[in-house]
Amino acid sequence: MNIFSGFQQICGEISYIVRGSAVTLAYAITAMLLGFCGGTCLAIARSYGGKFLRAFGAVYLSIFRGTPLLLQLSIIYFAGPQVINCEIPAFVAGIVAFSLNSSAYVSEIMRAGIGSVSIGQIESAKVLGCSGVQIVRDIVLPQGARNVLPSLVNEMIDLLKESSIVSVIGEADLLRRANVIGSEHYLYLEPLLVAGACYYCMVLLLSCVAKFVERKLSCCG
Repeated sequence: MNIFSGFQQICGEISYIVRGSAVTLAYAITAMLLGFCGGTCLAIARSYGGKFLRAFGAVYLSIFRGTPLLLQLSIIYFAGPQVINCEIPAFVAGIVAFSLNSSAYVSEIMRAGIGSVSIGQIESAKVLGCSGVQIVRDIVLPQGARNVLPSLVNEMIDLLKESSIVSVIGEADLLRRANVIGSEHYLYLEPLLVAGACYYCMVLLLSCVAKFVERKLSCCG
């Protein structure tokens, strides 16, 4: 059987696979937003916090960067109910796992951004009477985030692609839907190619949006 006849067989289910893009994007965008907030807090704690906060941040990064994301997801989804005595929905488990994992990586990205802000600006703000909170909020974070925008976009793209592991807990994302259609028709190449095309288009879209935002920020700067 050639690939064209294979696509003809799954023609009616292609839209079902494509709709999985919404699930994949929901995971990636939600986890990135939460991961950005958590990672920024960790970066601030490691840059300006006391010994306890610095130690906590170091241990957090060591754990979440030193263990596989699939293991973290499995612990939350399969072992979590054993600890809290309550079933955890697949979507919630996925968001929690991705957000915690992303926070660790975003933390290092944002810490580099914070370190890129010149000391002169910070000292000038202190002379003008700005508080530490105002300096971090109005000077350090905006400039730091702008400086590391390409790295943040790469983290978003990584999250988008890594979200495919939620298929192991039964979430109907792109990969899961492609495998379901493949099992029904005993054809795996065609559904997987459709899923791959969807991932590729989403990554291209994110890259284009990021370049547009970067150009705008450069013009404003």
